[in-house]
Amino acid sequence: MSVAAMPELNLPTFEPGTVWLVGAGPGDPGLLTLHALNALRQADVVVYDALVGPGILEMARPGAERIFAGKRGGKPSPKQPDISRQLIELARAGHRVLRLKGGDPFVFGRGGEEALELADAGVPFRVIPGISAGIGGLAYAGIPITNRESGQAVTFATGHSATGDVPDAFDWAALARGTHVLVLYMALKHIGTIAARLIDGGRSPDESVAVVANATLPEQRVLTTTLARAAADVAASGIEPPAMIVIGPVVDLHAVLGQGKAQLSW
Repeated sequence: MSVAAMPELNLPTFEPGTVWLVGAGPGDPGLLTLHALNALRQADVVVYDALVGPGILEMARPGAERIFAGKRGGKPSPKQPDISRQLIELARAGHRVLRLKGGDPFVFGRGGEEALELADAGVPFRVIPGISAGIGGLAYAGIPITNRESGQAVTFATGHSATGDVPDAFDWAALARGTHVLVLYMALKHIGTIAARLIDGGRSPDESVAVVANATLPEQRVLTTTLARAAADVAASGIEPPAMIVIGPVVDLHAVLGQGKAQLSW
């Protein structure tokens, strides 16, 4: 069936006075969902994060207002209460407000916090999931996060707390023992400390690690290393955020599956 012959999808109408919390995926515009594209084409205001690429913003309705609300570690950025308050005020002014987030809004994206604020304020909202970088981004690097032989369990964790430090809210030793594959978001700054804690918890110093920067974008970089060498190799490589870190035997599949990069849409 050709694209022109595809049936109408009967996608929802973006009503004035509502907020849609939308996941933009890991970066490649081709990974947007149809619901996300539908939202972009109707929104009056797009409040977007730092990891939403210009190619995605260009899909917004002509004349839509764009408001940057991105957060990047160590740099001046809007405060979360201010962002939530702005969403409420824009909706109460009768706008169709699109809160556009990289990846999935409910996966380390503070979408839950914003949804709770909207619910408390009585503002109608809709949540549109997106492809998380911890899944789609690693797939583009040729790293399946599960595999019957080498990755039968996976854990997602954040690499920094609300204060920007290494999280102490969970037991790193238990995390080291409890899963085949560990996927870390926002962990590049603390990779040395995290690697040391995982090794202390029982992970092998020789275990495979991959760092995937700018996942799914033309400038994507993949660094493969080991837990023991991760900090030194990251420093020597010059890799910078945004980056995902994956630890476990599935990383070894990158040597073969990573060759599929040439087949991707970019």
